[in-house]
Amino acid sequence: MALFHGLKQKSYNRLAGRSIFQSFLVLFLLIGNNAFGKSNMPEASNSEILDKEKRLDRLFADYTDPSGPGVAVALVYENELIFSKGYGSANLEYDIAVDPSSTIFHIASVSKQFTVFAALLLEEAGKLSMQDDIRKHIPEVPDFGETIILEHLAAHTGGLRDQWNLLGMAGWRLDDVITLEHVMTLVEHQQALNFSPGNEYLYSNTGFTLLAEVVARVSGQSFAEFTNEHIFQPLGMDNTLFYDDHRKIVPGRAYSYHSHNDDYQKSILSYANVGATSLFTTVEDLSLWVKNFYDFHIGSPEIFEKMNTPARLNDGSTFGGALGQFVSSYKGLHQISHGGADAGYRTYLGRFPDQQAAVILFSNFAGFNSRDMAMKVADILLEDHFTEPLVPVAEVSDFGGLDPYELEAFTGNYWNAQRKYAASIELEADTLRYRSGGTRHALVPFDRYAFYVPGDSRELIFTFPGLSDERVMVMTANNDMPVSYTTYEPRKYDEDELAKFAGTYYSEELGTAYSLEARDGRLTAIHRRHGEVIFEPLKTDTFQGNRWYFRIIQFERNDAGDILGMRVSSGRVRDLWFQKQDE
Repeated sequence: MALFHGLKQKSYNRLAGRSIFQSFLVLFLLIGNNAFGKSNMPEASNSEILDKEKRLDRLFADYTDPSGPGVAVALVYENELIFSKGYGSANLEYDIAVDPSSTIFHIASVSKQFTVFAALLLEEAGKLSMQDDIRKHIPEVPDFGETIILEHLAAHTGGLRDQWNLLGMAGWRLDDVITLEHVMTLVEHQQALNFSPGNEYLYSNTGFTLLAEVVARVSGQSFAEFTNEHIFQPLGMDNTLFYDDHRKIVPGRAYSYHSHNDDYQKSILSYANVGATSLFTTVEDLSLWVKNFYDFHIGSPEIFEKMNTPARLNDGSTFGGALGQFVSSYKGLHQISHGGADAGYRTYLGRFPDQQAAVILFSNFAGFNSRDMAMKVADILLEDHFTEPLVPVAEVSDFGGLDPYELEAFTGNYWNAQRKYAASIELEADTLRYRSGGTRHALVPFDRYAFYVPGDSRELIFTFPGLSDERVMVMTANNDMPVSYTTYEPRKYDEDELAKFAGTYYSEELGTAYSLEARDGRLTAIHRRHGEVIFEPLKTDTFQGNRWYFRIIQFERNDAGDILGMRVSSGRVRDLWFQKQDE
């Protein structure tokens, strides 16, 4: 391992089979205090080192059962790998344990920073510019009447609808085989963007699939070949690859799982597309990538400066995003990070540049909260460096709280018209709770009009600028741009009114149709592959569905009041048009 450069082989052999914290302790005894690196490493006794390891073991105690999925952990401090360990199983059918050096995980969206890096390598070589129009390299992308540049793709500001949401709307399951060709066909048939390029931030996997395809076309190699030759092999990441063929056998691969009736089921993933996702690697291999941000074995300081600098919108504002990464603070420390979630894989890479430190977590269990667990690991690794509390503890202790009558004033239904989000604030057992889709948070007041979510590492804050008849709620998380909601009164429909929405609705962009029916006082959409989507009314001609890919429908009428069609939104897709068909 990189930690042990310069040691004689016999000393290295004495460390075999130990966790790196344990190995560090042996090194301490072998070569003295200098084993701990630079002087700004907290003064640590042998007992303190062992205590940190025990605290980490306790943190992952729920993942030590060999009959359950697990976690791989790697920690970097002062640009050295100081800890790596595996917990639980990589494969439940064959009882294969998670190993930090050899268990290969699909790391989902943590892949995106490699896609940006590959494009920047080609830019530095003069082969492309991040200011290039995407259609210069991929002319099949439709002409939307506005220029989308490569930098827009890398910063999620291009306005392109998200490929996974589009596939879901079109009738695909995410455990289907999904290839680059499938994604490209969807993109080619799109007729509109979510917004004008550069005007907003909205997470888009589509942009990274396209960026990887640009790398392939400009380099003349497949994206997997290019990244292997120019990134993984030079860094010694021998257990790392972009997985672009769902039939490819990868020795040491972890499979993913979700809970089901007090047991586990497989979460199947058959992706054959890369750029937005599909990097396969180990936690120890990824630590080599982390170290390259500071020793520049490949790339240059200029490339990493571009990657780490917050991106800007057309109006000059920032939104917490950089190129393929996100910039935030955690307890006063600067952090650059990205998480990932596909099938049952949950991953996180959080770098703390000022400490040249990183927390790397991979799990193959869908119930694992990778970000929150990573921040709990950071609490152990960097406990002597924090300068601020996670939540406004002082304000909470100084504030006397609110009685139930005062809390009741914040309750209601809230709507964000731009993003097509619906939420509600409810009072339960003298506690305010925020609900949106499957999300539910308890809110604790720290001011008359301000609340926080306890224990949430995203530092979620809800503020209410006054309590007028049309109340406004503003939600912020980390350094993200605030999201504003206004209250609304839900619309009720009887059976006869619902029946007027019935009919077949067809999307030319997706090549698919849904049949809408009024059933048992509800509006129901039926798709040949997906089955039923159940809708509840929100506002006039606006309904909310119970599927992630079909969240909001808004009907449009002509001047006579006849329904022409509906626009469907699902977070990362806005206003996709479905035309009502003649009966």
